[in-house]
Amino acid sequence: RSCSSANFTRAQRSKRQCLLGDIGKCAAPCVDWISKEDHKKLAERLNEFMESGMENILPKLHEEMNTAAANEEFERAARLRDQIESFEKAQKSTEGNFSDDLDGDFISIYHDGFHAAGSIFSMQRGSVKGSRSWIVDQEMVLEGQDELTALLYSIYGTGAIAVPRNIYINAEPAEKEQLEQWLGGLGSTKVEIKVPQRGEKVELLDTVKRNAQYSLIQYLSKRATDAAVSGKALTEIEEHLNLGRTPLRIECFDISNISGTSVVASMVVFEDGMIKKSEYRRFIIDTSDGFDDTRAMHQVITRRLKRLLDDRKENEAEVAEFGGKPSKFAYPPQLIVVDGGQPQVNAAQRALDELGITDIALCGLAKRLEEVWVPGSKDPLILPRSSEGLYLLQRIRDEAHRFAVSFHRELRGKRMTKSVLDDIPGLGEARRTRLLKELGGVTAVKRATEEELKALPWLPDSVGQAVWDKIHVPSRRDSR
Repeated sequence: RSCSSANFTRAQRSKRQCLLGDIGKCAAPCVDWISKEDHKKLAERLNEFMESGMENILPKLHEEMNTAAANEEFERAARLRDQIESFEKAQKSTEGNFSDDLDGDFISIYHDGFHAAGSIFSMQRGSVKGSRSWIVDQEMVLEGQDELTALLYSIYGTGAIAVPRNIYINAEPAEKEQLEQWLGGLGSTKVEIKVPQRGEKVELLDTVKRNAQYSLIQYLSKRATDAAVSGKALTEIEEHLNLGRTPLRIECFDISNISGTSVVASMVVFEDGMIKKSEYRRFIIDTSDGFDDTRAMHQVITRRLKRLLDDRKENEAEVAEFGGKPSKFAYPPQLIVVDGGQPQVNAAQRALDELGITDIALCGLAKRLEEVWVPGSKDPLILPRSSEGLYLLQRIRDEAHRFAVSFHRELRGKRMTKSVLDDIPGLGEARRTRLLKELGGVTAVKRATEEELKALPWLPDSVGQAVWDKIHVPSRRDSR
């Protein structure tokens, strides 16, 4: 049975089986649907199945089914027949294309740079007998263990999973010999940890790693949407940064550029720990005085806060006269996060000071070591790697970076097109889009001849000539 002792006792007292009993997924010993002796046999059969698979079980089931049929116990014979079919179906689904001599536990670990998960497939005679996934405890890693060692302790340390003779993993652990001795002591047999280099074992480990990746994605998705987790994260941020109030609205800023060109900035907003995409903003940075990352950060923070102060004044006047609520952009954040370390934080703080704003907290998150910088501090704050607060700050920073990079790419693409096809008389947005689509992009337009452009029935000859002239003017000058 799979129920708790409390549920079992409750069913005994009420003389009413649970849903699993109703649908035939439990033998329901709680209401005496099965005798103690038969239930014991059922448990022994399950143990035998887990240890040796179906090799010994199927013949016994066939024998019992034939005996029941001979004794005209047709209902029991039908149930045994269904069990045999279920066992055979399960056997086929776990056999895959692996060799019959494939035995042992296959363990892979997947990490995304900040978090890690591991999975295990227990193999017996080429079939998967069980699988499970774990989220690796980053606290253990910080205490000196590598991730694989921490995962192996999580898997086998509780004694819930039997230790096989062979353990196959996708990377060498730091203390392989000590681990083998420890595992051997748990299972009272010699254990070998192996790292396959080729063949079906490597293919199986790749499958296990994908399973670990999927488990990590599920885990992080749940954390991102769990209101209780978000509340805990905000409380941790408040405590670690000594804010004095919960940062219900957090704005994060990031700068994106390539060699100081097409410099843009992004602002993303999280409210109550959740993404608020309707409040996102994008900024084009003025680089007429040259580019500097801290200068760009100072500029975007200044522009945002000036807008905040202006909107706040306008909204105060409107609310006083007409009532209602202020506009969203006039809501001040309780915390501003910048992507970067001490230089970026100092630049942002300078913008706050120049505008006389003292009621908005500030911090920066540096990528390399995930250090949290606050104004006026010579040393960064180091939040525990398992901290929900750190994870939320990482999510906000990564989202700001993604938004900035996407805007930068969009702007760069528009400028590439603009440099060739903009400001051509008669070539408006609709014609320009159709021209690029039919010819296959800017490069194809450049390669087109005058005749090819004029041959387009929907494009006037004069416009086609203007396009060709605009594209080929530089080459004519160069040829002189």
